[in-house]
Amino acid sequence: MPAEIPTGWEARCTRLWEEFPTVGPVDFRREIAELVHELPEGHPVGLFEWASACDATDLEAEAVRHYRAALAGGLGGERRRQAVIQLASTLRNLGEASESVRLLTEEKGNGQDQLDDAVDAFLALALIDLGREREAAALALGALARHLPQYGGAVARYARDVRR
Repeated sequence: MPAEIPTGWEARCTRLWEEFPTVGPVDFRREIAELVHELPEGHPVGLFEWASACDATDLEAEAVRHYRAALAGGLGGERRRQAVIQLASTLRNLGEASESVRLLTEEKGNGQDQLDDAVDAFLALALIDLGREREAAALALGALARHLPQYGGAVARYARDVRR
């Protein structure tokens, strides 16, 4: 079981991510690294935050390694699902769409929460990369249907028809 996160750490991490658009990539990675070093080495939350920082600053290959380590190390909660989504997206960007589809398809079976539509969106993108556009469109339409105040049922049925 990973060690507890120090008081105030999460708030500082959130603040760094809020500042991300105004900080250069090198400075951002340095600031995240300083924060991560406050956690025990190999802490899954630290690995996830470092992976996310690498990913956001165009170091995708390094990000993949750290996402995998965070997940293998027992990353939990919402961050676990975010790590799967981000890992799958990064793999797709690196030309590994099949692995992305595998991860996201598996993730669809791991419960439901506010990230369901993100799982579907990134899965649709990976399916497009594999030439499975009809399946991707059906998936995207099904996700959209859940948010339509009118016609949601009709769009959901049409999405199922598109998939056939």
